Amino acid sequence: MEPIPVAERAAQIEYAIRDVVVPATELEKAGHEILKLNIGDPLAYPGLPTPKHMVDAFQASLGRQENGYSHSYGLPELRRAIAEDENRKGWNCGEEDVYVCHGVTEALQIIFAAVLQEGDTILSPGPHYPPYMSYPPLFGGSTIEYRLDSENGWRPDLDDIKQKMDDSVRLLVLINPNNPTGGIADQEIIDGILDIASNWPNCIVIADEIYDGLNFDNDHLSMAAVAANNGSKVPVITLNGVSKVYYAPGWRIGYMAYYDPIDRLSLVRDGVERLLRSRLCASTPAQMGYLAGLTSDRSWMDGYRDKLLSQRDYCMGRISSIEGLDAQMPGGAFYLFVKLTHPKWEADDKQFVLELLHQEKVLMVHGSGFSPVYGKGFFRLVFLPEIDVLKEAFDRIERFLNQN
Repeated sequence: MEPIPVAERAAQIEYAIRDVVVPATELEKAGHEILKLNIGDPLAYPGLPTPKHMVDAFQASLGRQENGYSHSYGLPELRRAIAEDENRKGWNCGEEDVYVCHGVTEALQIIFAAVLQEGDTILSPGPHYPPYMSYPPLFGGSTIEYRLDSENGWRPDLDDIKQKMDDSVRLLVLINPNNPTGGIADQEIIDGILDIASNWPNCIVIADEIYDGLNFDNDHLSMAAVAANNGSKVPVITLNGVSKVYYAPGWRIGYMAYYDPIDRLSLVRDGVERLLRSRLCASTPAQMGYLAGLTSDRSWMDGYRDKLLSQRDYCMGRISSIEGLDAQMPGGAFYLFVKLTHPKWEADDKQFVLELLHQEKVLMVHGSGFSPVYGKGFFRLVFLPEIDVLKEAFDRIERFLNQN
């Protein structure tokens, strides 16, 4: 008998970060040990555990039997703490402006469902986190990419954004710091994006700031704070959460925070709230763990940050010494987006990643999985592992390039 058909919308979904795990798993089943530099999960590597006071708060919540449904928009005490944290970044965020989700990924799904209709587009950086490309078609929309300058710290190309804006663009996205490149948007870029969006009254800016505490160059600039300081009327939805800066990605707790000074998002927020109620709530104990992180001393972050900087600098040193590789210094996050300059591989980054996996048992992600246009000829690796693991990985990469 013929297989039962799958919906086309599901059959077309790709998620490069996890898709490359499929062949790696087959190799593991055959007895091979894989050096995994593919996924931005700090808990997958030793030395970067979720802080104990957060784990204790999570466990204490379980011990109090806080295992039932909680408020669909998030625990009130967590919403207040998030609002206070956003206020410290420089804008007037109220508890009612915050909605807690199952991570930033669910927040994106809810925003797309509330905003996009058939024929609408989102304008997203290229390269970008894969759901910005794969999810909009589920809601009748599509994604257009604007260029990040690969020779200038992956800065957004404001002229390219201007040229690609039109009435169909409902969401203009800035990921800051960027995944997968680690690029940082400065004041000039943020001002420029807000200025462009101000000319399109039905456009909302999405500020994905999940890596905001991992800005190695300077203090993070909040898009909403810049908008407030400029007196901008452009609505901004900030996305953030517990996964990256607080080292607890498996808890799946994120949030949306709405900057909307003249109440342009009242209908969108009504739709968002309906969607949130329909999916009940985020994990109550995990919210309590995140609350402990937000309301406790954060000096522990300095040691984690120093460790990541040391590992980043080691990787950059190795890349500069290997013929066939090049990279821009990432200003944030914990990724390197490495350019393939080797003549055999520069035009086929996916084949490079697959053959490296099979020959040398090192797992990374092909750059074209983050953008078929602007990621082609690159690969992404994480610098979360200890330096001895990174050394072994680069030794194998260098050997592979020398032999191929």
